[in-house]
Parts: sequence; C-alpha cells; structure tokens
Amino acid sequence: MTPTLLNWTLQQFQSFAIVLIRVASILFLMPLLGTRYVPVLVKVGLALVISLILLPLVAVEVQGRLFEPAGFVFYLIAELMIGLCLGLAVKLIFAGIQLAGEFLGYQMGLAMASLIDPQSGLNTTVVAEFNYLAGLLLFLALDGHHWFFKALVESFREIVPGGWQMKTGLYHYLLQLSGKMFVVAVKLAAPVTAIILFTQIALGLTAKMVPQINLLMASFPLTIGLGLLFWLLSLDLFAPYLQSLFDQTGREMVYTVLPLIGR
Repeated sequence: MTPTLLNWTLQQFQSFAIVLIRVASILFLMPLLGTRYVPVLVKVGLALVISLILLPLVAVEVQGRLFEPAGFVFYLIAELMIGLCLGLAVKLIFAGIQLAGEFLGYQMGLAMASLIDPQSGLNTTVVAEFNYLAGLLLFLALDGHHWFFKALVESFREIVPGGWQMKTGLYHYLLQLSGKMFVVAVKLAAPVTAIILFTQIALGLTAKMVPQINLLMASFPLTIGLGLLFWLLSLDLFAPYLQSLFDQTGREMVYTVLPLIGR
C-alpha cells in the first residue's frame, strides 16, 4: 500500500525531492511553460503533479550518504544540471527562430518599430515576436512537447540520481548546437533576405537611371511592403522545416544528450 504524504519517511521525501528537481528544471525550460505567460503557481503545481505520478514508476535508489546535507545538495545540483542540459537543446532552436525574425526586421527597416518582449523583458522587433509565436504554435501542434516528457521518463532509466557528469562529447554537442542556432536563423530568413537584396539592387539601378526621383523616401514603404508580403508567403515553408527540426532535436534529447550526461 502506497504511504500517504503524512506517513513519508525521510528517505521517501528525499526521493520525491530528487524527482521534483529534475522534473521542475525540465518543465521550466520547456517552450510555453518556460515563458512568463504561464504563472509560477501553474508551473509549480504541474511539476508537483508530474513528480507524484512518476515517483512510484521510476527507480530512485537513495544511498546512505544522501542523508548528509552536503550529499543531498550535491544530488539536487546534479538533477538540476540534467534538466538544464535537456532544456537547452530546444531553447537554442527557438533562439534561432527568434534571431531570424530579428534579422528580417532590421532588413525591412522595422528596427525602430520594436516592442517589449513579455517573456524576456527585452526590446524585440514585431517580426521576431511573431516568428517566435508561430514556432511555438507549430511546436505544440506537431507534438514537440511529447519529446520533453519522453526524455524526462527516459532520463530516470538512463541516469541514476546524482549520476550527472560533463563528458567531452556533451561539450562538443553544445557547441555544435550553438552553431545550429545561426544555421536555423539563416535558413528561415533566406527567402525574404534575397527578395530585399534584389529590391535594393533594383532601387540602386533606378537611382542611377532616374536621379530626379527621391528613392530614399520611396524605398522605405517599398522594402517594408515587399518584405512583409514575401515573409507571409514563406510561412508555408515553416511547418515542414520546423517539423523535421523538432523531430531531430527530440531524438537528440533522448538518444544523444542523455548518454552524454549519464555515467
């Protein structure tokens, strides 16, 4: 019979704390749940519920040194690092999506039309915020959040409590993932960037042929209009590319990151 919360022993409470720290660190970095849009109480409540569900399903072996305060703190820090490593993989992908929007906003001339991003508190362009929200909706529609829960359950099978360690392969993987962020940004921004480049070339040739026309004032609405038009048309390419990107990142979380952070 499963003991109630009031009848828990110290060992059972420490096992629950270990599971809770790993679950909370992953959920707090998960897209949508990791933003400021979701209240903190909702995040904490969801982490507690998932931890209580996983507690009887995962094997958490509490060793003798865990009763010591120093050993228990070490275990909690190790669990926190596991969640950070798993959440960072998807965070960098969404950073690439938002970076593509920032780049397009500057190319269109919308640098002055910036707003405060509610989730980060920083100034960002309208295109970058829309790119992030579109990527977030596709992430949920394509069941990308299921990979988080799968990685969460698999982490307890692959990594024992306190079994986190920084391997050399993880360092190279994070560097590769950081470079992938810029690759994602360039691929998403490439179609509109090419259109804006050709537009600027055409405007330059027109200025040489007809110097009487004030192209400086005409170029702003033209660049913004064409940029927004082809940016909206290129949104159809978002779904297939981001679907393959999220599937690849999800598989890497389960089959690449977990072996690199476990013993």
